[in-house]
Amino acid sequence: EKENWNREKLSLQKSLKQADAELSKLRAEIRSEAFLRELGSDSENVILRRIYGKYLRAESFRKALIYQKKYLLLLLGGFQECEEATLALIARMGGQPSYTDLEIITHHSKGFTRFRSAVRVSIAISR
Repeated sequence: EKENWNREKLSLQKSLKQADAELSKLRAEIRSEAFLRELGSDSENVILRRIYGKYLRAESFRKALIYQKKYLLLLLGGFQECEEATLALIARMGGQPSYTDLEIITHHSKGFTRFRSAVRVSIAISR
């Protein structure tokens, strides 16, 4: 029962995200249509329409990049937690390195961790 509830919850969250994305797309479309209606058919207005269209595409691209960045950071964070758990388990089993060495190795400053994550993302993207 709990499994069914979790599946239903995930599907509802997914559909909510899709509806939000569609809503934002429709709002942007309405804004662009209203903006284009305000403009006439003069040559200057044609140039403004083109610029506004480029702006909308660039804004959409920027939002997509933000989403991808958040996704990759979550993905890397999950890998880091899994790695730390595995190393802690190995240390408890009596393998090398010791648990005190693990704390030194795995707990870095937030800035260092972000930098390392950014480097791994850039390597993954280049591959």
